[in-house]
Amino acid sequence: LASDARALLGFHRASLGPDGAFVPLGTDGTRQHGAAQELHVTTRMVHSYAMGQAWGAPDCAGLIEAGMRALWNWHRDPDHGGYVWAVQGPKALDTRKLAYGHVFVLLAASSASEVGHDDAPRLMADISTILERHFWDEEAGRLREEFARDWSPLSRYRGMNANMHGVEAFLSAYEATGQEVWLDRAGRILDFFTGQMAGANGHRIPEHYTETWQVDPDFRGDPVFRPPGTTPGHSLEFARLLLQHWDLTGRADPTALPRARALVDTALNDAWLPAGGLAYTLAPGGAVDQSVRLWWPVAEGLAVLAMLQKLDPRPPEAVWYARLHDFARAHFIDSRHGGWHPELGDDGLPA
Repeated sequence: LASDARALLGFHRASLGPDGAFVPLGTDGTRQHGAAQELHVTTRMVHSYAMGQAWGAPDCAGLIEAGMRALWNWHRDPDHGGYVWAVQGPKALDTRKLAYGHVFVLLAASSASEVGHDDAPRLMADISTILERHFWDEEAGRLREEFARDWSPLSRYRGMNANMHGVEAFLSAYEATGQEVWLDRAGRILDFFTGQMAGANGHRIPEHYTETWQVDPDFRGDPVFRPPGTTPGHSLEFARLLLQHWDLTGRADPTALPRARALVDTALNDAWLPAGGLAYTLAPGGAVDQSVRLWWPVAEGLAVLAMLQKLDPRPPEAVWYARLHDFARAHFIDSRHGGWHPELGDDGLPA
């Protein structure tokens, strides 16, 4: 596993171009120039290489620096505040202000703080203000979704995905700053989705909601970021975050571990396909909707199953861990070039 982590950090270093931008990589690791740089890419690169630096991996500082510079100089909107979704160098290409992207800015600021980056305090202060002013809905205890560049509302849509990643960022911000507000807000989001919503929907979590937080089962949005139905990979991710919050709050909630286990068990049993791998989306009752097999649900499954084995080992979860790890090694991990293949075709080969 340590070797795999070093290989991932090594492979993706090539995505930093000479102009300081992050660019997509082809299968063989060559840079694919000309694409927009999206906010979740910039921020996740900062987060990933900050984790690498904290772990002791070499040559991470340059990527952290490039990402922090791009966030402040390219994505940040000096006129209206906030961070635009897509840029090409200093040119803004998509000026939407999305909760999904802004919580990743908080994640990047938190991770950069943990490794002592000089610009982390100003980024943390700025994004904290933006989240408070525009995205956090104190009455609902959840995040508003999306705005235009001038902060006029784009829609009445409310989504689970941005809030789930909000929990991830809030917990990281709490670990970086010790400020209880982040822990409290993460808990409110978790209570709604992993308690109320999962409890009412057979341990599955609906993705899409109206402005008043009623489930919107007919919503059809971006097939990658807002697919219809439920997403078992998100249940695995929410379970991991629930366990992290439980640990940070002194493991006081007796329902947290059973709730996490119910999410994990349901997601794995619903989504595991006869040919192996996890289906991308499910219909509301748990039947497979989109059988596309992506890499990240397997990675999330490995992460939460590892946590459960540390907390309270049980043989079935060890079996699932081995099953997912073997599948990843056989189908997703590119032992020739490095990195992971993002998607498999029906033949089990990279799509």
